[in-house]
This record gives sequence, C-alpha cells and structure tokens, in this order.
Amino acid sequence: MRFQTPLEPARLIRRYKRFLADVRLEDGREVTAHCANPGSMMGLAEPGTRIWVEPNDDPKKKLKIGWRLVDHENGHFTGVDTSVPNRALKAALMAGAVPGLEAEMVRPEVKYGQNSRIDFLLSGAGPDIYIEVKSVTLCREAGLAEFPDARTARGLKHLHELSRVAQGGARAVMFYLVQRTDCDRMGIAGDIDPAYAEGLAAARAAGVEVMAFDCRISPDAITLGRALPFVG
Repeated sequence: MRFQTPLEPARLIRRYKRFLADVRLEDGREVTAHCANPGSMMGLAEPGTRIWVEPNDDPKKKLKIGWRLVDHENGHFTGVDTSVPNRALKAALMAGAVPGLEAEMVRPEVKYGQNSRIDFLLSGAGPDIYIEVKSVTLCREAGLAEFPDARTARGLKHLHELSRVAQGGARAVMFYLVQRTDCDRMGIAGDIDPAYAEGLAAARAAGVEVMAFDCRISPDAITLGRALPFVG
C-alpha cells in the first residue's frame, strides 16, 4: 500500500484528544495533524519524536495533514494509522499472498454476529474464513510486539463473535498486523487488559486461529511482511 502523496518529515509537539496532534514541519511551521489512532500509543507520542506526515488537498477534510509514521531514527519505523492494516491485508489477500488464507472471493466489512461487521470474509476455497484484524504498535520489550496498548471492550466483543463463528463450523482468524519493523514476535499485554487476555485464551480454546504478521514500512509504502511467532 503506497501512500497517496509523498510523506514529509516533522517533529511531534503533542498529541491530544486522541485524534489530534500538533507538529512542527521542517520549514518551521506548526500545524495540527489528524491522528488516526484511538489507542494510547504508548511509547510513540513523546514530544520531540521524529514523525512522518501526509499532506492532502481534499476539500472535505478539515485537517490538511495526517500523521502516518514514527521514525525511531535507528532505521526502524512504526505505522500509527489504524486503517492501514486492513488496506495492506486486503491487497495481500486479493493477491493470494497470505499462506493459509487463500480464497476465490474476498469481501470486506460483512455483517455478522450481533450488530458486528467482520473485517474480511473469505469464501470459495473450502469453509468460509472470518478474519478480524488488529493493528499492533506496542513494544515494551526488545523485539516483542504486544496487543492491546489500552483496555478494549470492542476487541473483547470481537473475540466472542469469532468464537461463535468457530463453534458454528467456519474458520475464524484473529489476525494481528504488527506495524513495526523492530519486532520478531507477538504477544498479548495481559497486564494492560486482563479481560482481553482471558478472552483470547477462551477464543483459542473454542477454535479461533491466531495469526501475526509484521510489515515492511518506509516513508513510501507499508506492505504485508512475514509471519511472526505468537508467544503466550
């Protein structure tokens, strides 16, 4: 998934109200950027952090800058836009590039369960496959990506829905997309959200599959990377 317009480097001044961030562009201008991430962004929103932002000229958008990446200034990046995993995974699914998730038809945002929408429903090559996608950006231990970075009642609801799907005979997949280039394994932050950790354990016992992949990230594009081992 290539960015629609070239990204520009900036420095973070502050992130606030979840979806807003004040940033300083390289020419010295201070502007407000849209932050497409409702999570805590633990470890990613320190003032002075080098970031990459995407300008736009869409008249329908109030903010003309969107925050896309954290640049760790050591050759590694983290993607902070939570809409990216679905777009990156969709491209890979459509290309048949995700081992174990091949299908003739890929449908996004299909209604299922109790007033829910599954991120992707795959069909035509065996049992239907229901895939829920989560963006992972937390890293507190070198090499270990963790989810979630804050309590998530919505995420727990998705686990319950996937469990019912698995018990009904279809495949149910909890897909974690690690938007970091500095992690080689994936786990659950049970200390941050014990209920989610318990819910995932119950979902796996009910037949829900867990998959984790990382991303290839640069200021040009974000694409699906390699499978990561799931620990815990």
